[in-house]
Amino acid sequence: MTLRVLIADDQMMLRESFGILLNAQPDIEVVGEAVNGEEAVRQATELVPDVCLMDIRMPTLDGLEATRRIVERVPEVRIIILTTFDLDEYVYEALRVGASGFLLKDSSAHRLADAIRTVALGGALLAPTVTRRLIEEFARMGAPRAPRRDRVADLTGRETEVLCLIAQGLSNAEIAAGLVIAEQTVKTHVGRILVKLGLRDRTQAAVFAYEAGLVVAGGLSCRDHEGGTRGGPGPAVRGT
Repeated sequence: MTLRVLIADDQMMLRESFGILLNAQPDIEVVGEAVNGEEAVRQATELVPDVCLMDIRMPTLDGLEATRRIVERVPEVRIIILTTFDLDEYVYEALRVGASGFLLKDSSAHRLADAIRTVALGGALLAPTVTRRLIEEFARMGAPRAPRRDRVADLTGRETEVLCLIAQGLSNAEIAAGLVIAEQTVKTHVGRILVKLGLRDRTQAAVFAYEAGLVVAGGLSCRDHEGGTRGGPGPAVRGT
């Protein structure tokens, strides 16, 4: 399967460089380029690519608002935020509105291609610094959002546990090993979690867990339905 990619960035040199690197991949094709957020929204709606590489700072319409609009209009499009700084405050808001992860603009061709494949398959794309900052941000925000907390009641106890482990950065294989269940069973749980909560992918599942207060800062413990906690390992970068 060939993955179709849209590149949105106001720097022509970067668009051309990424285009050359990605078109050299046997399973990736660049189907469009946008110089601002408005063009990105229009092309994403018309072309419906598998993945959109989105710069945050663009004229006319910034990447944050463009991401929000694309997620609303064509939710099947996965969005990777392009940024110069991994601690860019806009990255966290972009993840909240629907981006599947972020990449630094100086990432290697191998890293860029792998990132596209990862998010196209529904995987998460979060660096450790971003994961930690997300936790800190939600801790700073205070109490969990009640509507999100209420939606956790739709999950079974095991699904809640798997959701917490997703938020802590574990892969399906690591979750399976930790819970002593088959990896295919974990995949089934992940699929049900996304459907029940109406989420796009693992990144959104992680954001949901933080906002619902299931994962808390510091010890990264996981709160269950009754308000107890289960300890868990710290965050890491994981794709599937």
